[in-house]
Amino acid sequence: MQHLILTPGKATLADLAQIYWDECSVALDPACHPAMEEAARRIASAAAGNAAVYGVNTGFGKLASVKIEPKDTATLQRNLILSHCCGVGEAIPRPVARLMMALKLLSLGRGASGVRLDLVSLIEAMLAQGVTPVIPAQGSVGASGDLAPLAHMAAVMMGEGEAECDGTVMPGGKALAAAGLTPVVLGAKEGLALINGTQFSTAFALAGLFGGWRAAQAALVTSALSTDAVMGSTAPFQPEIHSLRGHSGQIDAAAALRELLDGSAIRDSHRDDDLRVQDPYCIRCQPQVTGAALDILRMAAGTLETEANAATDNPLVLTEAGMIVSGGNFHAEPVGFAADMIALALSEIGAIAQRRIALMVDPALSFHLPPFLTPNPGLSSGFMIAEVTTAALMSENKHLANPCVTDSTPTSANQEDHVSMAAHGARRLSRMVENLNRILGVELLCAAQGVEFRAPLETSAPLAKVIAALRAEVATMTTDRYLAPDLERAARFVGEGGCVAASGVALPELAQ
Repeated sequence: MQHLILTPGKATLADLAQIYWDECSVALDPACHPAMEEAARRIASAAAGNAAVYGVNTGFGKLASVKIEPKDTATLQRNLILSHCCGVGEAIPRPVARLMMALKLLSLGRGASGVRLDLVSLIEAMLAQGVTPVIPAQGSVGASGDLAPLAHMAAVMMGEGEAECDGTVMPGGKALAAAGLTPVVLGAKEGLALINGTQFSTAFALAGLFGGWRAAQAALVTSALSTDAVMGSTAPFQPEIHSLRGHSGQIDAAAALRELLDGSAIRDSHRDDDLRVQDPYCIRCQPQVTGAALDILRMAAGTLETEANAATDNPLVLTEAGMIVSGGNFHAEPVGFAADMIALALSEIGAIAQRRIALMVDPALSFHLPPFLTPNPGLSSGFMIAEVTTAALMSENKHLANPCVTDSTPTSANQEDHVSMAAHGARRLSRMVENLNRILGVELLCAAQGVEFRAPLETSAPLAKVIAALRAEVATMTTDRYLAPDLERAARFVGEGGCVAASGVALPELAQ
């Protein structure tokens, strides 16, 4: 297992992507420890004092006016965690849960939460030993922190709840023991520090971002293949066109398409005497649409990188000012906006890809390709219903792309009267990425089939490599066959980065 040292406040998107994709272990740079210890001392002092400090010696939410005696500090924090373990639904994927834990480490490491190093050490050890809390997917409104999901994480740290260890789900205490770890007894504010925060929403939003960017890169490859399959023009990808507009994503997309199609004999065969003046928008406007999606994803990435490095619990220990202050950094509005932006980009990448599929299977538009890309139209239906499936997936993603952050409902007896809904706004991205990968997988199959029909003319060297790699997974369709497994293999080839890697072309990166 790879090991990554994180500096709170300075973790990069590349760091976070490595945690997500590789499930590496994580530890904080020890340089952050002194600030954490100082904040913990201030919390301990406040817990022993008479002045009311929210969550330290008071109740929570609407019960903040209830004073708690010092002797009940540990009971207060334990009760908080157990009472907030109200998540429902299926368990979230392990890579997302591990990323959530790493994000919590980064937040605590800012030295404003007031927790002891013991808590940080335990989370680090759980990541290293493969103890992953079972986190139900539903229950957060993304406002007073992702309370319920994070409580399920904290419960395992106390020896309660459930965790996965060595591929087996077991009681939290048993999982810790199997890894040679000891549960913690939470001190003043520590339970609140663990469950206040946006780490659940942010982890899901980052997972959607990372999967979505991989899909966006794949869309450049599949769309280049589609362009050659329908003998489309590369003239609209001229660099001067895009520099005149100036959007970086559009410029990057056009450059990638030029490189992917460079040297195509199919393209060269129709440069002269082509009676078609312009291609449909799904071919001609690829840089403008996919490029705009790249820009949106990059903007969301900036927000999420900032959030990943933020202290988002409450109250916060402002050591230099000598204050412990109640605020609202737990409100996940920035994450909600970022998730909605990602959703829009995913939906539009899929929408234009679906139109390219429709173009390729339609003999009236595909420039002499056989109907539905089958050698025996009529007797065989070819990709007729695969295209219909992509229409269904495209429509589903359009519905899912409706904004979530504009929804709100008051909770906790109107104390928490505006919420972000970032949690389910971010969770829906995983489903959208899966749908998009399936759309792009079908486009890849159709485009490869279309290019093969252009023989003896050959596509470019990068795209020929993509087709060869695809054919190791899915054979050319010569007659109708049971197609569903082929669609899943193609989607997996896209989602795992196979078509991008096979091209050998350096495609746009998320971090500029």
